[in-house]
Amino acid sequence: MHHTNEMYEVRSKQKTLILLCLGVAIIIGLTSITYSGFATENNTLMQPGVTQNMSNTTNATNIVLVHGGWADGSGWNKQIPILRDAGHKVIAVQLPTQSLSEDVETVKRAINYIGGPVTLVGHSYGGAVITNAAHNNPNVTGLVYIAAFAPDEGQALGDFVNPANFPKELFLMDSGGFIYLNPEIFRENFAHDVTPEEADLMAIVQKPFNQSNFVAKSGPPAWKELPTWYQISDADRMIPPDVQRTFAQQMNATTLNLNASHASYVSHPNEIADFILNATKGK
Repeated sequence: MHHTNEMYEVRSKQKTLILLCLGVAIIIGLTSITYSGFATENNTLMQPGVTQNMSNTTNATNIVLVHGGWADGSGWNKQIPILRDAGHKVIAVQLPTQSLSEDVETVKRAINYIGGPVTLVGHSYGGAVITNAAHNNPNVTGLVYIAAFAPDEGQALGDFVNPANFPKELFLMDSGGFIYLNPEIFRENFAHDVTPEEADLMAIVQKPFNQSNFVAKSGPPAWKELPTWYQISDADRMIPPDVQRTFAQQMNATTLNLNASHASYVSHPNEIADFILNATKGK
């Protein structure tokens, strides 16, 4: 009887040990799966600048959007969903607009962050920025100008627009030498084909523009190295349409003409989005 009890105890202990081993194995297996999944996701998040990670996710050209003066990155809010739905990684940079050189460096960092290949898009002053940021940059494969400046080496914005030709009450300067567009006449000069509600919001969130940017000399232009696209706003009151046509012609750009204000990307979002998408395909 005593012997039988000992055998029973041994078997009970064996069963308990087996159950414990199975439990530990299950826990280890679940932990391994959870950790492995987290590690994979974290690796992607922690290394967004690695080109192969971005390309493997979308297998498409990445897009960097660059706003101009008296605007900010949120102005691309109508294009961003369309571009992302088409499978592209997108960044809309926020320029300090304190100096051309600083803005160029800001865009270069965004290009490195998202990884190539990149289609670089610039509106207005943003065109001067991408002209410099893409120079000798192997990640950039195409440039899209939206009613934008496209200076040659040694040229400045002031070579193409004269502040004296604008209403004298349009430009308001703060104590640091930064210029605002007068909110009272913002829409009629910058965005006359945008709804009053949208134009009012744009005037409120505008980033002041350092006056030194008008005289800053541009460096070697990337548009001499890369395929280019240029959207001309035929009703533009900030950059004369004839100046825009000259830019498009000098770079032999694929062009799109729109009967639009300077804020064409806001008033004609679908056309601009399609134009950018065509550029990513080399069309």
